[in-house]
Amino acid sequence: MIIDFRSDTVTKPTPAMLEAMYKAKVGDDVFGEDPSINELEKMAAEMFAMETALFCPSGTMVNQIAIKCHTQPGDEVICDESSHVYQYESGGIAFNSSASVKLLYGDRGRITAEQLKAAINPDDNHKAISRLVSLENTSNRGGGSCYDFEEIKKIKAVCKENNLALHLDGARLWNALVAKNETPKQYGEIFDSISICLSKSLGCPVGSLLLGKNAFIKKARRIRKVFGGGMRQAGFLAAAGIYALQNNIDRLSDDHLHTKEIANVLIKREFVKYLLPVETNIIIFEMSDSLSAPALVTKLKENDILCFDIAPDRVRFVVHLDIRPEMVKKTIETINKL
Repeated sequence: MIIDFRSDTVTKPTPAMLEAMYKAKVGDDVFGEDPSINELEKMAAEMFAMETALFCPSGTMVNQIAIKCHTQPGDEVICDESSHVYQYESGGIAFNSSASVKLLYGDRGRITAEQLKAAINPDDNHKAISRLVSLENTSNRGGGSCYDFEEIKKIKAVCKENNLALHLDGARLWNALVAKNETPKQYGEIFDSISICLSKSLGCPVGSLLLGKNAFIKKARRIRKVFGGGMRQAGFLAAAGIYALQNNIDRLSDDHLHTKEIANVLIKREFVKYLLPVETNIIIFEMSDSLSAPALVTKLKENDILCFDIAPDRVRFVVHLDIRPEMVKKTIETINKL
C-alpha cells in the first residue's frame, strides 16, 4: 500500500466519478456546443454569483489567462513572494504578459492592505504601472494558510481607490471555504476574477475554471485559444467537475482532520524543529539539524510513504480524498518509529 502525500493532484477518480464521466453528454467546446462544459461553467458561476466561467486544462493556464486579460505589457502585478503565479508558473507573467512583478513579503503567503498600499507605484514615467493584485487562498507555501476575509475586504478597498484589478488564485479555495465556514458568493462579490481548481482537493483528473464578468471571460476565451487551451469533446472532463462540485466539497473537513492528526504527531518528534500552523490539508515543517529533509523523505519512502522535500530543511505533506483513515494510522505509526 503506497501512501502518497506528495500533492492533492495525485488522486484517482472514484468509481462514481468515472461513471459520471462515462455517461457525459459531449460536443465541440470550441464551438460552444459541449453541454457538459456549458453546465459546469454555469454551475460554477452561479455558486460564486459571478456572470460566467471558462473551463481550462490547468490552474496555471487560468491564472495566466487572467493576468493576460488584466494587464498590458509593461504593467506590474503585485503578489506575495511565495505565490504560485510567481513561484510555480515557469515565469509565465513575463513570458505571456510581458508584465513585471512586485513581490511583497507577507505572513505565510498572505499580504495585508497596508503592505499593498505602500507598494503601489506613483504616477511616474520611470515606474511600471501597478495594475493587478493577485492573492492566493489557501497559500500552498504558507502551509495551507487561509486569509482573514476582513483583510481581503480591506485589500479590495485599496484596489478600488487605486484602480487596481484583484485576482484570486483559488486553487485550494474550497479548503479555505470549509475551514473558515465561508461561502463562494462572498468571494464572487469581492474579486474581479477567480481561478478555481478541480484537480486538487476535489479529486478530478483534469481541469480548472476562470470566473468573471461576461466581457472579461469573452476576452479570456480568445486568450485560451491562443494558449492552445481550446479543447473539443472535453465534456468527459467537465462531468468529473460537476460530480466533484456536487459531492466532494463538504468532505474536505475529513482531510483537514486527518492533517491535524498527522501534524500533532510530527510536532512531538525531535527531528521537527518547527511546524507551520495547520489550517487545512497541508503540513509544512522545518527539520532540526539531526536529520535533513531529503533524508526524512527517503526514510518514509522506504516505508511506502511519499512526500516532498520542498527545501533542504523543509518537508511538505498534502492530505486528500485518497488518504483513508487506515493510511493515516500507518503514517502516524511510522513517524513514531523514526
